[in-house]
Amino acid sequence: MHAYHRRRLAALPVAGRGVVVEVRVRRLRCLTADCSQQTFREQVPELTTRWARRTRQLTALVGDLAVVAAGRAGAAMLHRLGVRISRCTVLRVLIGLPVPAGPVPAVLSVDDFALRRGRRYATLLIDAVTHRRVDVLPDRRADTLAAWLRQHPEVQVVCRDGSAAYAEAIRAGAPHAVQVSDRWHLWSNLAKAVEKTVIAHGSCWRDGPVRPQQPLDERTLERHRAVHVLLGQGHGLLECARLLGWALNTVKRYARAASAEQLQRPPRYRDTLVDPFRDHLRRRRAEDPGVPVTRLLAEIRELGYTGSANLLVRYLNQGRADAARTPPSPRWLVSWLMSRNSDLLAQHQAHRRDLLTDCAHLTVLAERVEQFAGMLTERRGHDLDAWMATVDADDLPALHGFVHGLRMDLPAVVAGLTLPYSNGPIEGANTKVKFLKRQMYGRAGFALLRQRILLA
Repeated sequence: MHAYHRRRLAALPVAGRGVVVEVRVRRLRCLTADCSQQTFREQVPELTTRWARRTRQLTALVGDLAVVAAGRAGAAMLHRLGVRISRCTVLRVLIGLPVPAGPVPAVLSVDDFALRRGRRYATLLIDAVTHRRVDVLPDRRADTLAAWLRQHPEVQVVCRDGSAAYAEAIRAGAPHAVQVSDRWHLWSNLAKAVEKTVIAHGSCWRDGPVRPQQPLDERTLERHRAVHVLLGQGHGLLECARLLGWALNTVKRYARAASAEQLQRPPRYRDTLVDPFRDHLRRRRAEDPGVPVTRLLAEIRELGYTGSANLLVRYLNQGRADAARTPPSPRWLVSWLMSRNSDLLAQHQAHRRDLLTDCAHLTVLAERVEQFAGMLTERRGHDLDAWMATVDADDLPALHGFVHGLRMDLPAVVAGLTLPYSNGPIEGANTKVKFLKRQMYGRAGFALLRQRILLA
């Protein structure tokens, strides 16, 4: 023994009062001649650590609050408890906490999240079975994920979305692993194809007013004509894009449409004060086509109408009282097609049935959607090839594009429709990451954000 040393350590508060523990410890001397540290202090088990000014228990409390509330909020909560500490110290304790090293999961789920939307992204890895956060990578490049997978060969299955970069990384870093395409993204991509088909056949199912000509419609007509004139002259899509100065995808969109009307969305009207009196207006105009608007206004005001005359005139000029029933918007019709018929309201079921009867293409579309939903829910990935062959024989160009995307990632899609794993848990983890970012006002560096994600 060389000497004695006194240490003052902040301890857990009692009844909102700060507590200081004074410890008398021995200073020891090493008798080895070539020892680099001749003297050192002993540590009290379960109480002290080297260089610390707080007890182990108080440091654990600070770390727990730092994980939940971070710097300023954590320091404020500790001040209310009687612990005087700065926000910087809270963050230092948080950064110093060890990240629990769990086993590498056999089933991994991968997704990206924005560090700065549109500019910087990171990659989150979780266990697809237990939902445990495994690691956070500083970017979403293929080589970064591939290097991580090479270091962890225990991964057997990887769940991902349709990202080509992640697919390439898995093939390079874990060629033995089975890639599983997320079912939600498959259903979402199908919904986009269904919406394009619904818009293209709007003239078939929409029992409503004729869309008034808009400047956007004229520009769409001119662009459609320009693209098809160049295609008729023998130019390819790339050559058309170069001559017109447009993006290639824009040229493709106009080239696929047989007519400009297929690219025009039906008008979307919001609910108005006139809607409750629509049946009365339609009946009166059917009885007397020349009834003045002023008389209609007086009649519906007696029934409780509180709107203006201009609103009524605009409603009638738009033809919204002429149709047998209020036509749905394209998105409403898409939601009806993408839902079980038994889950819809009775009036929506009848309206959907009438609309499908008026358009043979939508009838076929509803059948294809129902078949794909059966494969999705019943895990019948082996039926996908037959379904795609059937879609190829249909006159549904938007679904042809969807099928082309499936064929580009066919093994992962079949695995997604067969295996029980999905990317749903990591979407929930991404939501929690967004909360952490907002809690720190988006100013946290990657190291601090990674620490909170893995410890939360």
